[in-house]
Amino acid sequence: MDVELRHLRAFTSVARHRSFSRAAKELLITQPALSRTIAQLEGNLSVRLLDRSSRHVELTDTGAEFLVHAERVLATLDEALAVVSRRVTLRLGFSWLLPDPWAQQAVSRFEESTGASVDLRRTDDPLQALRRRTVDIALIRGDVDVPTQARTVHLYDEPRIAVCSEHCNLARLGHLDWSDVQHWPLVVNTVSGTTGPWSWPVDQRPAQIIETSNYDEWLETVAANRGIGIVPEVAQRRTQHPALRFVPLTDAPPSPVRLVYLPDAQRTLIRRFLDTALQTKTK
Repeated sequence: MDVELRHLRAFTSVARHRSFSRAAKELLITQPALSRTIAQLEGNLSVRLLDRSSRHVELTDTGAEFLVHAERVLATLDEALAVVSRRVTLRLGFSWLLPDPWAQQAVSRFEESTGASVDLRRTDDPLQALRRRTVDIALIRGDVDVPTQARTVHLYDEPRIAVCSEHCNLARLGHLDWSDVQHWPLVVNTVSGTTGPWSWPVDQRPAQIIETSNYDEWLETVAANRGIGIVPEVAQRRTQHPALRFVPLTDAPPSPVRLVYLPDAQRTLIRRFLDTALQTKTK
């Protein structure tokens, strides 16, 4: 007998509501489509499960007996799916300071709605981890080139701020204009930094660039007064370093925050996370 899960879910919904219209609304399908599904089930079983009239829907004796077993099958299946979903993990890669409160809210809502878990993986190069498939989604900041086969989803833009050592003259100026950054030595995280010489036209770039390869190296180099840095404002709230001072930055372009993924990876799970991510407020 060619009986599918959609047949059982349609039948149990109609039996529970005693109504095709209410069952169709619950199942998010049209009433004619629901009627066809029930007719297919009865045809495949060669029995009448429901008595229909213009006013009501009732179970036949056979239908009432079949309902007991159908509900038991669906309950067992739902239990099995719940066990599996609790063991499904989505790996989210990031290089430094996940956006807040977006990250906490998005992860919590995704886990609650899917039963799956999110594994947060800190890595110096999230895009490289994505290429190696050690993460499923990479959170990246700034205008970074992504792999040609990858897909990106823009979350929002972060304002930028300047940061310097407590001994730097910039700490006493009170603010810095984007066009004046070129007059200061600039410390750059070449792997996952959001600001670098690429952020300006060639004739406006800082004359001196100090390169680092991760966030911690960048942080300590700025603290050692080797140069200034430019970062998203989230760093001011989240970075506790006694030797650093944050300085307002005027006329700076915002820094984009994006999620990057490969289209052939866990499609359904990734799509559900992306939907949750876009629905979650960033502020």
